[in-house]
Amino acid sequence: MSYPKEVGGLKLGTLLIEGKTKQVFDLPEQPGHCLLLNKDRITAGDGVKAHDLEGKAAISNQTNAKVFEILKAANIKTAFVKIASPTAFISKKCDMVPIEWVTRRLATGSFLKRNPGVPEGYRFTPVKLETFFKDDANHDPQWSEEQLLSAKLKVNDVVIGQDEVDYMKKVTVLVFEILEKAWALRDCALIDMKIEFGVDTEGNILVADVIDSDSWRLWPSGDKRLMVDKQVYRDLKNVTAADLDTVKRNFAWVKDQLDHLKPTIHHKVVVFMGSPQDREHCNKIANAAKELGLEVDLRITSAHKATEETLRIMQQYEDTHGALVFIAVAGRSNGLGPVLSGNTSYPVINCPPPSDKLVQDIWSSLSVPSGLGCATVIYPDSAAIMAAQIIGLQDYLVWGRLRAKQLEMSASLRKADKQIRNM
Repeated sequence: MSYPKEVGGLKLGTLLIEGKTKQVFDLPEQPGHCLLLNKDRITAGDGVKAHDLEGKAAISNQTNAKVFEILKAANIKTAFVKIASPTAFISKKCDMVPIEWVTRRLATGSFLKRNPGVPEGYRFTPVKLETFFKDDANHDPQWSEEQLLSAKLKVNDVVIGQDEVDYMKKVTVLVFEILEKAWALRDCALIDMKIEFGVDTEGNILVADVIDSDSWRLWPSGDKRLMVDKQVYRDLKNVTAADLDTVKRNFAWVKDQLDHLKPTIHHKVVVFMGSPQDREHCNKIANAAKELGLEVDLRITSAHKATEETLRIMQQYEDTHGALVFIAVAGRSNGLGPVLSGNTSYPVINCPPPSDKLVQDIWSSLSVPSGLGCATVIYPDSAAIMAAQIIGLQDYLVWGRLRAKQLEMSASLRKADKQIRNM
């Protein structure tokens, strides 16, 4: 069988692996990377049911790219790099963990067969996580965590132990919840989905492979009768050309809807400083906030010396933004935060600048008149995180970045603990 020598202007090397719906080639001119080439092919039942489907490769390629761009925007570590051609994309080269990680919000499909007595539509809160060992000959048997740990899988010199399993479990759930919130913007319920992980040459665990309409169940308006995923194909007993056209239209609809999954809320974090001398402290707040994807403005004004101007600036932002947080940076007698809080229904966070009288400054931020509700933190990153938590209630990408930050902090601590245990 002959294989392409070049795709999208990229010279292809060795065929690394060929699956039912894709081929993976080495990229000799881009060390550490490979190319995934999709096929115009749809399969089900471990390949027992299979049909050619013209145009599926291009639809899957675009769907996958759009999904991974969402995940990357939420700071999820992935192997996806960029689209290389209409039917192919570049990925970091990984050795794959031979496990499918499945997250379920509602009970349906194979879960009902394996768990008789559970009604279809049973809602899992929190989500249900399952793992399946990739083995077509044995129909991808479900594995318990104990089986997964006992297998001591070695992937790119990384032994999959408790730390690695816990990390992948948390990432799997986070990926689902990010995409669940994204699809909710289009009144679509993400019912369940599967993902896979790879380990790159540096030992990093990355969300890898492909995420497309083969990967999930998606029900518009939460109605199973309107499903637009591969289950439509799975349920077909006799597959006609018209049936395949329906499946293809569904996949194309999903691909197009992904263009509308960006958060629509217009947000802003406005940092008010009472003096130009507070600029360094405010820059630290702004930088920490921007790392979480927040839009930040810095303003200089004094509630004591220029009250009307302070309120005018505040009202300008109130009139132009849907999600808004004010951060007040003022020392000594902090009138800035309380004045803002007493004249707006938006949240206000006090973050006094460092000084040799910080204790008194903090007290002036905490002891506010009755009826006011501004919060007080000391550190710039704390102010940024609190602002992100507020904005994240309406923006799933900011919410996702916060969750990803928490996950990576936890992972780094476990990695450090593992290193000291092995000394």
